[in-house]
Formats: sequence, structure tokens, C-alpha cells
Amino acid sequence: MKLLILSADEVRRALPMAAAIEAMKQAFGQYSAGRAIVPLRVRLEGASENSAALFMPAVLRDTGEMAVKVVTVYPTNLALGLPTIHALVLALDAQSGRPLALLEGASLTAIRTGAASGAATDLLARNDARTLAIFGSGAQARTQLEAVCTVRSIERAWIFSLDLPGANAMVEQMAGKGPVPDSLVIAATAGQAVAEADVICTATTSSTPVFDGADLRPGTHINAIGAFTPTMQEVDSTSVRRAVVFVDSREAAWAEAGDLIIPMQRGEISADKVKGELGEIVNKTILGRESPAQITLFESVGLAVQDAVAAGRAITEAQAQGIGRMIEL
Repeated sequence: MKLLILSADEVRRALPMAAAIEAMKQAFGQYSAGRAIVPLRVRLEGASENSAALFMPAVLRDTGEMAVKVVTVYPTNLALGLPTIHALVLALDAQSGRPLALLEGASLTAIRTGAASGAATDLLARNDARTLAIFGSGAQARTQLEAVCTVRSIERAWIFSLDLPGANAMVEQMAGKGPVPDSLVIAATAGQAVAEADVICTATTSSTPVFDGADLRPGTHINAIGAFTPTMQEVDSTSVRRAVVFVDSREAAWAEAGDLIIPMQRGEISADKVKGELGEIVNKTILGRESPAQITLFESVGLAVQDAVAAGRAITEAQAQGIGRMIEL
């Protein structure tokens, strides 16, 4: 039996952002239509602060992808000079159960997470959005930047990060690359980043809000992707109260998204604050943005369907391009 192996660079070559965004719309649509089996992910606490290992299986009925991802999130790795996220994705044949491919998962996770925000931005942000604010400067922040710039004609992006060397490196490496504008500006404060933003992406490991919701302009769209535990809160309660809220999964959001769980526990919002899932917009069963002045929020904790569909797309493209190597098991 042969197994395809795709490295991080090969995953990036086989999964360009525009294709990944369309794949995420398909994944969310199947999920919200009940055409996917996605157990809540299993979480094991790591040995260091806010660290965890996550185990995420999924199968999609309509398109036939089956995969499981193992991902570790260790914020303390920054002090060790190691990446925050390590991951592997194993893709399986849904008909026979045969292993098909093993993909480096951190690159796939960054692409599919950015692509989810790209899909949400395409479905929810104003068409005339021109200014972007990114919170964070790691791998996830970079794909957020690329994804939003893929679906909107962004002219300026503000970068706010507590890791100033990382922010400088992000600007140097990303400015003018592909759809990303030349104008990438490091913000001195969170308020400066938010002040002009039409679209905001939070991609940090912060346990406390990274900006003040009172600073949001009418018509802003927010993609919140960093808070993946009930105790993490990147987006403050003010932002949540002001926004029309959409999620990747109601079940997963109310189990894991601290941005929603914390204000719910405080009595500041109720369950009906969530208008619906992104896949319901894809499937046209609910409306997204209904006016230019609305503030919209996409709250995402990440779903295994995203990994399964992204892996399927990458495998198909890798085979077409002759990317990767086959090993005999």
C-alpha cells in the first residue's frame, strides 16, 4: 500500500488561497446541511500554560472526504524558538478506509483557517471594504491577511502585534505579495488599528480582548479565530453585543468559543445572539449582512470538515502536478 506524503511547502503549492476559500464554502455548506459527520474534537491539556493537543475527525457525505487531524497548540513555544502550532492530517478513502495521504498540518491549518475568514469576509463584509486590521503576526495572521485581500480590494492593512519583530517580519515578507497591498502599516496601539478598519481579523492566543469594541465603526466585519477555548476571549463583550454574530458551528461555538461563552455566563448575551452558521448563508437558508451599517462578526473555533476538504483539494492538485512523494507502507 502506498501513501502520499506532502510537506508544508508542497501543501502550500497544492492549495492556493482562492481555491481554499471556495473549498471552505463547500465544507461549511455541507456541514450546515447535515451532510457531514463531525464529532466535537477531543482536547488534551498540555504540560505548559494554555497548551493543548486536539484530535479532529470528519467525513463529508456529498464529496467523500474523510480525514483526521492531530494538532498541538503551545503558545509557550515562542520562548523556545518553536512554532506555536504543530499538526499532521491523515486523509483516508471513505469507501475502503485505506490511508491516502499524510499532510503537514500546520501549513494546511493556517491556509484553511485563513480561507474560512476569506469565505466569511466574502459573504459578510461590505463590498467596498478597503482597509483591514490584523491582530497577530504569526502564520495564522499571515493567511488571514492573504485571504481577506483575495476577496476584497484592500488598499491598506494595519498590523498590531505584541511581537514587534514578528510584525516587522510580516510586513517585510507580505507587503505587495500576491493580492496583498504594498501599504502594510504597524499600528502603535490597538485603537489605531481599529479606527479605520472595514475588516478586522484576530489571530492571537490572547486570553483577554485585544481591542475595545467601542472603537468599532458602523459597517465593520470581524473575523475572530484565535479564541478556541471557553476561557479565551479575543473579542470583548461590547463587540459581541454590537454585532450580528455568525459561527462555523453552533454546537462547537457554545462548547468552545470564549468570545461568546464568557459574555453568556455574565448574562450580557443569550443564545439567540448567534444568528446562524456560515454554511447557512452559503446554502441560502439565512441572510448575511442586511445593511451597510451593520457590524458583523464571524466567530470560528475551527471544524474538522475544513481539514478534510482542504486535504482533499490539496491531494487532487498534488497528484495533478506531480507534487509530493509516495512511500510504501
